[in-house]
Amino acid sequence: MNRGILFALSAYIFWGLHPIYWKQLQNVPSPEIVAHRIVWSLLFFIFIMSTRKHWPGFKSKISINKTRWILYLPAFLIGSNWAMYIWAVNAGFIIETSLGYFISPLVSVFLGVVILKEKLEKIQWTAIIIAACGVLVMTFIYGQFPWISLFLAGTWGTYGLLRKKSPLNATEGLLLETSVLSIPAFLYLYYLDYTNSFSFLSDFKNSLLLAGTGILSGLPLIIFISGARIINLSLIGILQYVYPTLIFMIGYFIYHEPLNEAKIIGFTFIWVAIFLYTFGKNLNFR
Repeated sequence: MNRGILFALSAYIFWGLHPIYWKQLQNVPSPEIVAHRIVWSLLFFIFIMSTRKHWPGFKSKISINKTRWILYLPAFLIGSNWAMYIWAVNAGFIIETSLGYFISPLVSVFLGVVILKEKLEKIQWTAIIIAACGVLVMTFIYGQFPWISLFLAGTWGTYGLLRKKSPLNATEGLLLETSVLSIPAFLYLYYLDYTNSFSFLSDFKNSLLLAGTGILSGLPLIIFISGARIINLSLIGILQYVYPTLIFMIGYFIYHEPLNEAKIIGFTFIWVAIFLYTFGKNLNFR
């Protein structure tokens, strides 16, 4: 197997297995898990930046950039995405989170058209319309708007858009983002310690898992970047669906989350849309 494919596929599998990790922390409140993930991720990225000696370039990019919101707004998007995802997994909505990451690439395409004025072919517009129909079907048949899925897709898609315009690379961006988020995270963890509600150090297993959230967040990213540099972007686009597919299978087969008629129909619309967008041009659809 091509080394780039192996790296990218490994990262997507790593991300796809995340729900199993978060479920091990089910007895820890979600806000505390998120706070630990931010703090330990910050330490991980500081370590990576220090070993690669990238600090001068990082500081230079921040100091010369005049559109500061491009640098700092992604922090709140990724933070809210992490918070929603971890809460949803531990609240029994793993399948809904997988739908969000199935929709996410199509949201990115839509934002590219609206914000970046990118052009789409008819088959690509058709895919987006079909995906929107899937969301409407789930809303009216299921009787509940899939807000978890759309929140995850929206925050992740917007995050990707802003990072595309950012001068920072992946590691630098996540270092800055976790630095910004670490301020409320540290304050929250201090509050938990002060009120004797702190889960960390009260249980060995939980402490080990919480400390591991930094590596859990950073390691697959580094593996993914290594792979993305040596294979085509189009192949990356196809491989990325391994991630939500694994999440879906974990939710359904391991944690036995219900898959009712509305969800099945909605997912079918989304999967058809993804197929058309990914392979439509090759099949010569008009």
